[in-house]
Parts: sequence; structure tokens; C-alpha cells
Amino acid sequence: MVFFQELMNNGALKISVFACILAQILKAFTGKEKRIDLPRMLISGGMPSSHSSFVTSLATVVGVEKGFNSSEFAITAVLALIIMYDAAGVRRAVGRQAEILNQIIDDWQHKKEFKQDKLKELIGHTPMQVWFGGLLGIIVAFLLI
Repeated sequence: MVFFQELMNNGALKISVFACILAQILKAFTGKEKRIDLPRMLISGGMPSSHSSFVTSLATVVGVEKGFNSSEFAITAVLALIIMYDAAGVRRAVGRQAEILNQIIDDWQHKKEFKQDKLKELIGHTPMQVWFGGLLGIIVAFLLI
């Protein structure tokens, strides 16, 4: 029981989770369709990056509370940079592969009777999406500390 009480009283965790949820909510308003798209709140990928918001808000809170020259901040900052790099690099590459595979499927379907579900394309982030997600996390952390 003490574990759950401590978890619920962890300000850094609460702020980070809030930044992540806020980024997911904002996705409903940032689609290409220029309309509110509520199901976008449940997807991976898109603007802003909730991964970036999550980890940068945590690093910011730790920096403010423990000092930006502390080992704790260094650990959270390094992990945040790795996660943000992964979001913009590896996960984005997977999304591009999905786009190419979907084009191959479309081309194949027009020549033969072949039906295949499309792969999910919006998996990774553009560098701008990662940057804005990171900025959102920092702003949320400073506003809520």
C-alpha cells in the first residue's frame, strides 16, 4: 500500500504523465485533414511526439529539483536523448518502410486478385514532431513545478 501512495505522490512522475497525455490530446487537432480527429489521440506517431514530451518533462523536473549539474539529471537527459533519437530515427524508418510496402501492395492489387491489409504507417516522428514534443514537455514541467 505504501508503494502506491509513494507512486501517487511522485510529482516528477505525475508531471511527466500529464505532459504525455497532453501531447496525445493535442494530436486530435494536428492532423492533415484540418479537422478534429479524436481517434488520433490513441495513435503512435504524429504531432507532437508524446515520447518526447514524456521524457523531456521528466528530465526538466529532475534538473530543477536535483540541479542541472547532478548525476540524476545527466541520466534522465541521456535517456531522453536516446528515446528522442529513436522516435525520429528508427521508428520513422519503420514508418517509411510501411509506406513503401503499402505502395507495393497497391500496385500488386491492381494487377492481380490479391487483398492485404495495409500496414500502420504513422509509427515514427519527423524531427520537428520530436522537437515540439520535447519543447512541450519542458514547458509543462516548468509550469507545473
